[in-house]
Amino acid sequence: MSVTRPAGFRAGSATAGLKASGTPDIALLVNDGPLDVAAAVFTTNRARAHPVLWSEQAVRTGTARAVAVNAGNANCYTGPEGFSVTHATAEHVAGLLGAPGAEVGAIDVLVCSTGIIGVPLDTATVLAGMDGAAAALGAEDEHGEGFAGAILTTDTHAKQAVHVDPAGWSIGGAAKGAGMLAPGLATMLVHLTTDAVLTAADADAALRAATAQTFDRLDSDGCMSTNDTVTLMASGASGVTPAAADLAAALTAVCHELAMLLLADAEGSEHDVAVRVVGAASEADAVEVGRSVARSALVKTAIFGRDPNWGRVLAAVGTTTAEFEPFEVDVSVNGVQVCRAGGPGEDRSLVDLSARWVDLVVDLHAGTEAATVWTNDLTTAYVHENSAYSS
Repeated sequence: MSVTRPAGFRAGSATAGLKASGTPDIALLVNDGPLDVAAAVFTTNRARAHPVLWSEQAVRTGTARAVAVNAGNANCYTGPEGFSVTHATAEHVAGLLGAPGAEVGAIDVLVCSTGIIGVPLDTATVLAGMDGAAAALGAEDEHGEGFAGAILTTDTHAKQAVHVDPAGWSIGGAAKGAGMLAPGLATMLVHLTTDAVLTAADADAALRAATAQTFDRLDSDGCMSTNDTVTLMASGASGVTPAAADLAAALTAVCHELAMLLLADAEGSEHDVAVRVVGAASEADAVEVGRSVARSALVKTAIFGRDPNWGRVLAAVGTTTAEFEPFEVDVSVNGVQVCRAGGPGEDRSLVDLSARWVDLVVDLHAGTEAATVWTNDLTTAYVHENSAYSS
């Protein structure tokens, strides 16, 4: 079950030939209502792809009827023609969905692209693919699963999550992403649906709160993509208006599940790492410290080598502006306090790094705030995959 689990949504996918693998690369997600509420968040990279520039403007209405996705080509740095492809896609999909008395405008269609940067995207190829995806639209589980598969690039499998609330409403989600996972989202697309009755303001507030605690704290390789997009569409088909707290909790849980699936599929990784910073003077300090440790190539390669090298952790902490005293900091790895008060702690040979999951705790002893940033190790497989990506 995925994006079609909530009532009021249909999904379709098709193969246009954009991926060298020949697998599906066009996906369409449609909100049949009765509501057409939408919200979205995007990369903070100043170099944003054409579909991001389009969708940023389109979603300002607080409404959307569809999300049109192509994988295999990011349509970024492709000149004026690249924006024309995005506009043509929105216009074409709007025409496919509209009906007399129920017209759909291009502004009602959000567009997303993912894949290689700087390669022209052929309009005719994309539009033909959208025709195929529209013809394949359906509300069954397999349609949602097809959508989740068609948006993938270097991923090894689809990522999906669902929350079914006892009150009678639900949330569905599909995500792609396996590299360039850094704040401001990731080289990822995430598409969320709900049949709850929401206002545009409710949807926007809940989505921003959820992404701030999940996707924005996923930092795989410190590289920020040009195409990051997270969308939320609400159909209202359940007729149920959830309490704001219930909506926020459920949406955050779905986003967290998807974020962990993205982390586990990070390119070439062998370890998933939770960098938990505790005892911070502020949440911002905790996030800054966690981010610094997560982005340290020295820390990440040490974990790949199964070496609990806490000196590298302290070196990363020391580059931040966070409030702390260097000779009060503790570091624990998988339950073993290898650094105590800025000096050697327990024998680091006691640390077992054979399992995939790594729990790395930094205690600043500067306050009561905490935050977690998730990352992975840096492996030779990551270097190989990304050095050969364009070829």
